[in-house]
Amino acid sequence: MANSSVSNNTTTLLFDHDGTLINSERVHFTLWREIVASYGAELTDEFYCKVMAGIPVKQNAKDVVEHFSLDVEPEQLAKKKHDKVEAYLSQQAFPLMPHAGETIKACADAGFTIGIVTGGSTLSVEKTLTNYGLAQYISCVVAVEDVTYSKPAPDCYQLAMEKLGVSPGECIAIEDTYTGMQSALSAELACVVIPTTQSATHDFTQATSRYESLQLWVEQEITGR
Repeated sequence: MANSSVSNNTTTLLFDHDGTLINSERVHFTLWREIVASYGAELTDEFYCKVMAGIPVKQNAKDVVEHFSLDVEPEQLAKKKHDKVEAYLSQQAFPLMPHAGETIKACADAGFTIGIVTGGSTLSVEKTLTNYGLAQYISCVVAVEDVTYSKPAPDCYQLAMEKLGVSPGECIAIEDTYTGMQSALSAELACVVIPTTQSATHDFTQATSRYESLQLWVEQEITGR
């Protein structure tokens, strides 16, 4: 897909967080695997990639309970996961994806307004921005706590546009999963996808453009314009 997502009308770039800016899916997988193991079941890489990657915790918990027939309420599992993530973040921020810091700076230098729109927590985003010195570049954060319906619903992107006072035609979304792409497309945004190892098998045929890395996207659509 060589179509450009960024057009002359684009003023605003809305980045997903997990898997797009931060390399967190491996950590999420490990934490979920520990939780599932505590109930005597084994979470496979395949199941995680196919069913759980890029999906908010609340839905993950329901899917896990159903798939493994666990004798526990999904809400309880979701709480365990949130607690584990909080414990992880109290020690460190998630590692950045390759070229993520440079990408944010290059986009800011090119004059774009930047927002982060995530199905993850505000805490996780704050940790990233503080830890890597990126807060000054970000004009808006919408996280899972800010909306009733998270991705794949369009609500989080709609809220970000409302906060920034922009229309869909002025924005593009940068995502790494099918669920995230659906959320952006439902909000009528152009969407560039940069798949990860976990989301490489997702169906991205509806994406506006697709790149193998943030660096390639920046070279093609931001600094190369």
